[in-house]
Amino acid sequence: MTGHGKRPVVMLTNAIRPEPHALLAAHAEVRVAPATDADALIRCAAEAEVIIVRAPLPAAAMAGAPRLRGVVRHGAGVDMIPVEAASELGIAVANVPGTNAVSVAEYVVGQMLALTHRLNRIDKTLRTQGWSPARALADDSIEARGRTVGIVGLGAIGLEVARICADGLRMNVLGLRRSTAPMPAFVTPSGLDELLARSDVVVLACPLNDSTRGLLSADRLARMKRSAFLVNVSRGPVVDEAALAAALQDGRLAGAALDVFEQQPLPTSSPLFSLPNVILSTHLAGITEDSMRRMGEIAVRQTLALLRGQLPEHFVNTDAAAAVRARLASLENA
Repeated sequence: MTGHGKRPVVMLTNAIRPEPHALLAAHAEVRVAPATDADALIRCAAEAEVIIVRAPLPAAAMAGAPRLRGVVRHGAGVDMIPVEAASELGIAVANVPGTNAVSVAEYVVGQMLALTHRLNRIDKTLRTQGWSPARALADDSIEARGRTVGIVGLGAIGLEVARICADGLRMNVLGLRRSTAPMPAFVTPSGLDELLARSDVVVLACPLNDSTRGLLSADRLARMKRSAFLVNVSRGPVVDEAALAAALQDGRLAGAALDVFEQQPLPTSSPLFSLPNVILSTHLAGITEDSMRRMGEIAVRQTLALLRGQLPEHFVNTDAAAAVRARLASLENA
């Protein structure tokens, strides 16, 4: 598969599902990084020809890997990969878009219903205060049907959320996305400020980039209904976390379900931990047995293509295609 006669080395920042791991191991020497700190990744990457990424990869790990052909993101978002540095080195970057959309969408809808029915608060109150105080909380719960959900980011995840909310829950769906492609019939296009003002539930499903960093500022949070809920499966820096915590604490927002944070892991000092109207999880919305198997299979398929000297199926840094092809050709002939 490579021209130097040895089995190529593929590094995993984290373990993947057994089925795709076995497929990869049939063609390459698979090395799982012992830790995900920068020093460990740099050391482990030195002999790698492809790196499959599930943790932030330092640029130095790529610079110190002379045989590196490509970096494959085990997921859709490539913010864990220094793409510009990869392009400068002629290293291909690939991702696995859309494969966890169903898992994330189901998480969103589950958390939305947990918030609107006060399930997290009822559960905790029942365990700590007893039956009657917990049952009383149901008086403030609401039905989703007929209410409005606003979705910021209508990629594969956002569209799946919209479909479930419209078809399954009969909610009104407002949507915002950068693309000029026509909206599906079950989504009403909306500007951000209008979406925030009208929605009973706001779902963040957009990528993190220069235009979305800090998108939900204190000013924009103030545009939301006091009775509204927020579900964030985007990235933590899309939201002003301090302003969000203050709004939730002061009753200017009814509640939130957060899977991502400005700093991960979430510091134990975060005020979010003490808020009863917040559901917290550990950046796991897209992690299910089904989605992880699919992501692993597609990541491995693209890895094998790179080891054959081919461009990956979901090639991200296409602006560096010439440099990537030149590096692949050079490594094939080495």
